[in-house]
Amino acid sequence: MRSVEGWRPLAQDGLLAAVMAALLSAVVLGTPGTGAVDLAAALAGSLALVAWRRAPLVSLLVGTACMLVVTARFQAGPPASFPVLVSVFATVRAGHRLAPALASVVFLGVDLAANLPGSDGPVQVLQDASLLVGWFVAAGVAATVTRHRQAYLEEAERRAAEAERTREEAALRRAGEERLRIARELHDSLTHSISIIKVQAGVAVHLARKRGEDVPPALLAIQEASGDAMRELRATLEVLRDPGHSDDPDHPGGSGGSGGEVAASGLDRLGGLVERARSAGLPVTVTISGTRRELPPEVDRAAYRIVQEALTNVSRHAGGAAAVVRVGYADEELVVQIDDDGGADPAAPPVPGTGLLGMRERVTALGGRLRAAPRPGGGFTVRAELPLGEPVRAGLPLGGAS
Repeated sequence: MRSVEGWRPLAQDGLLAAVMAALLSAVVLGTPGTGAVDLAAALAGSLALVAWRRAPLVSLLVGTACMLVVTARFQAGPPASFPVLVSVFATVRAGHRLAPALASVVFLGVDLAANLPGSDGPVQVLQDASLLVGWFVAAGVAATVTRHRQAYLEEAERRAAEAERTREEAALRRAGEERLRIARELHDSLTHSISIIKVQAGVAVHLARKRGEDVPPALLAIQEASGDAMRELRATLEVLRDPGHSDDPDHPGGSGGSGGEVAASGLDRLGGLVERARSAGLPVTVTISGTRRELPPEVDRAAYRIVQEALTNVSRHAGGAAAVVRVGYADEELVVQIDDDGGADPAAPPVPGTGLLGMRERVTALGGRLRAAPRPGGGFTVRAELPLGEPVRAGLPLGGAS
């Protein structure tokens, strides 16, 4: 397509030169007393127009010289000025002033001198000369207007691009400020409360062990959950404050590294999530099918969050129910399904809350499908089908499943 666009102006210039050559050849051949020199000069001056866009000065020099030969040898009339007019227009449009002015003056002078002998009178000569002068002035004015218009369009495009860049920078700046504001709000509203919960749970566990009492499983679950909440909150705050490092494998909060204390949650932490749910009194069974493998980070995080939210909903809304978590590894997708045997009724589906909406947004962002609805036989099902995208490495173990 680009090659066609590049050849189109050259083809147009060649057509213009061919038409001009045919016109001047007809004039030369139709005038008595002309010879091969006149025809050669007319053809050379016409063919010089092939370069009027790319090399306007060359076209002006060759065209003017050849047309001066034609004009000096016989009275060719106005057609002899056409190649010079086109070249004058091209050079003025290109930003030149002196060369087209000199070429115009020389051509008009030679034409006037050649037409004086044997003319019908000075009045007719002056009329013809005035007509040519008007044509050359019009060519210069048209070229100047075209040049200014082109400069105006280029300036308008530059300003539009600058305005777009400025809007993008302003939007990025506002987004950065909003991220920092959210990070501050999360830190001020959650970090203190979660820290207090963790400290109090730790103190209660310590006192119970000091007195030789059995530590309640729910208390241990609170202690572990608060620790995980602090870890994930720190990871979230770090991403909000420095989003450029969120996908850096070497960054502590990045998706590709080991992550240390602030590593992002994925299915490798599924075992811990299930154990906390069991310690809180929720019977959970986990089934994994297919070949376990390393997943794309965003799919891994989404799968973990879906299981986490689904188990939380079972604990909150289906007390006494049991849950089954199924994770299926297929060639092109990861299927995560959580079923419970609670009292959800298909005839009265629940109103989606923030958790279900968040799950749907995660799945939709990855191009997957989510089904969250009561089961025909009672209970509730959450099924997410997450595309894996490009092939991933297989055979890597994921610890923690049970």
